Amino acid sequence: MTGTVAYLTKRFPRLSETFILDEILGLEAAGVPLRLYAIADPHEKLVQPDVSRVKSPVVYLQSGAAGVERWRALRETVVAHTQLLRESPRRYLGVVFYIARRRRHLSTVKNFAQAGRLAALLRENDTRHLHAAFAHGPASVAHFVHLLTGLPYSFSAHAKDIYVSAPDLLARKVRDASFVLSCSESARTALTSLAGADTTKVILAHHGVDTQRFTSSEWVGSTGVDESPLRILAVGRLVAKKGYPVLLGALKMMNAAGRTPRCTIVGEGTDREQLTALVNDLGLTTTVEFVGSQTHQEVAEHFHRADVFVQASVVLANGDRDGIPNSLLEAMASGLAVVASDVAGIPEVVTPTSGLLVPPGDALALARALERLDDDVALRQRLGDQAREHVVEKFDRTACALRIAPLFGVEVGTRPGALGQFTVPYVADREG
Repeated sequence: MTGTVAYLTKRFPRLSETFILDEILGLEAAGVPLRLYAIADPHEKLVQPDVSRVKSPVVYLQSGAAGVERWRALRETVVAHTQLLRESPRRYLGVVFYIARRRRHLSTVKNFAQAGRLAALLRENDTRHLHAAFAHGPASVAHFVHLLTGLPYSFSAHAKDIYVSAPDLLARKVRDASFVLSCSESARTALTSLAGADTTKVILAHHGVDTQRFTSSEWVGSTGVDESPLRILAVGRLVAKKGYPVLLGALKMMNAAGRTPRCTIVGEGTDREQLTALVNDLGLTTTVEFVGSQTHQEVAEHFHRADVFVQASVVLANGDRDGIPNSLLEAMASGLAVVASDVAGIPEVVTPTSGLLVPPGDALALARALERLDDDVALRQRLGDQAREHVVEKFDRTACALRIAPLFGVEVGTRPGALGQFTVPYVADREG
């Protein structure tokens, strides 16, 4: 099959969106001819070293520059829309009326403008398919490109992008897409429950992690000496849905019970100041250390120094929540015992044999689970071993990419198997 597959995301590269980077690398390794597009450049100071392994250059739809560059981008957008209107006035005006009848939020208008420019770029690069990495902004842009040009499109849905999107618009995106990839079964259920959505198009496709980079080591965890403090690790953006106040509450309870855990929190975010103040208020300044954003390699080193990984995710009032956090998969691949909230897609990876689940928002239950692991080194080791085995079997980056590569026209096997409404080539087991 000729032509390229355009892969559109909101911002690239982002340090916290390692699952996007992993998926891109996995698809390229599987032979999918990707060309990358992003709505904007995040201009983050810290970039994952693996970004340099991405083969495709990145084209940005929105110029962050001032002056001449910004005016050039605006001119290209106007020219692109003018050409689309001239080529197919009925189709173009139909999209305009579709937008006017429903929602005229500024973000919708911006997505429509970006779609015109992207459509022109895709035409120049012999694009056969467009895939968007999120169900909100990127999928809206891709949907508008489809409506304007007829180019087949698909999108991936994760967590927040599902639960904070307008249900009627999201259902239309699902209905018009060639297929939709859902990163968890809970997310798939949310998508298939949308009124008017074509449920046969929604395909479960878990994110994978690099199980060669994140691997267990003989020196994972403490020596088991009774007086050795339990070393707890949490990794993720410092935002409300990660549930850090719940973790801090559990640590306070452990201290009150005479225990002396040590907790390292990796990540940055809008709640940093609030969480630092809470640590001070709870008297946890000698218990908790914030180390900021870290690269993959630095995070891997933290995994090897920890005894237990905690994922204290919660569901916010607006519906925002985690899907299956990549840091959780990375911790399990590293052979760490994990304690995680029983919420969203987390129970799909943390099973009764591979970790401990606690109710979301329950600091007491989290404290009790951590105390159990503090008292039982053998249990920590057993859960860590089984966690790695589970992730290697079900969530390896290469294997996950091979499972979805046929949807993008890449043949990776010969035995047919059904995937939703699609009949795709069988992906052979890695052993044979």
